[in-house]
Amino acid sequence: MVRGEPSAEELAALTVVVATLSQPRARRRPTPVGAWASYSDAHRRPLQVGHGGWRAAGRFA
Repeated sequence: MVRGEPSAEELAALTVVVATLSQPRARRRPTPVGAWASYSDAHRRPLQVGHGGWRAAGRFA
């Protein structure tokens, strides 16, 4: 345990630290996720067989 008489500068520094930590923090916005990680890509329609099937299997079909 440390005992003693804090100086005015030490007391002011401690007051600033406590006041800063007691203020509510601003919430950070979530980082946007790129289109390649979208939920809909994991749940695509079944592949189509036949003419134009390769094109229908594209991401934005």
